[in-house]
Amino acid sequence: MPCSLDPQLKRALAERVRFYRELGIYDFYRRETVAPSGHENTHQPEQREEMTPAPRIAVAAPIEEDLFAPAKPEAGVTDPASALHLIREDLGDCTRCRLHKQGRKQIVFGVGSPKAELMFIGEAPGADEDEQGEPFVGRAGQLLNNMIKAMGIRREDVYIANIIKCRPPNNRTPERDECDTCSPFLMRQIAVINPKVIVALGAIAAKTLLTINAPMAELRGHWYDFRGARLAVTYHPAFLLRDPRQKKEAWKDLQMVMQELGLPVPAKTSD
Repeated sequence: MPCSLDPQLKRALAERVRFYRELGIYDFYRRETVAPSGHENTHQPEQREEMTPAPRIAVAAPIEEDLFAPAKPEAGVTDPASALHLIREDLGDCTRCRLHKQGRKQIVFGVGSPKAELMFIGEAPGADEDEQGEPFVGRAGQLLNNMIKAMGIRREDVYIANIIKCRPPNNRTPERDECDTCSPFLMRQIAVINPKVIVALGAIAAKTLLTINAPMAELRGHWYDFRGARLAVTYHPAFLLRDPRQKKEAWKDLQMVMQELGLPVPAKTSD
């Protein structure tokens, strides 16, 4: 009869497996415990080695992953462009959540340099993105382009993606189960690109990635360690279109990012 692990041990094992996978170790073997010769250990409780979890790479475990599943198709692929292609193939014409039945036209995977040092992550595709199959191409995308340009870099030099890859009906906020279903593919994209800095655009992206339920005023202005990258939080461009007064605050966030990346910070920039 299979035994069930207590939650604390299960978390410790999951962290240890995550740690070894990041080292490139994917095969694990179980060694049976043998009682000392001449003694039947039938009445005493099972002795268990105390495990110390490997250090967390993120502020909090952002997404529940099946760490004991077979290795992903991109495992061992050294070329990030090829690895991203394998992730996209694995995603397929996704029907894993309800959104494929609620009017989405196509999957919006992500766009940009596979070797980007800087990655922007938004909430979900909108109508223009659903139409064109590329994230941030509508009015909010034009503003994001201006923000990137103000940093002294080009859109094609960064990587842009969303928490979920299908447009929710009427641009509603993604549901928790939709984020949980789709985000593991984003985590795989992050692992392949291996950016130096990630910018979470808006509260939904920040809270989903960090699993921190806090207002934007508390989330902004701090660095978070996230899967080997540094993560900063700023306002979503769509919010800035509704409240242009916050553009100055967003620029402060981007200046913090520029300093982390070693980019020169101009005294002024246009909107």
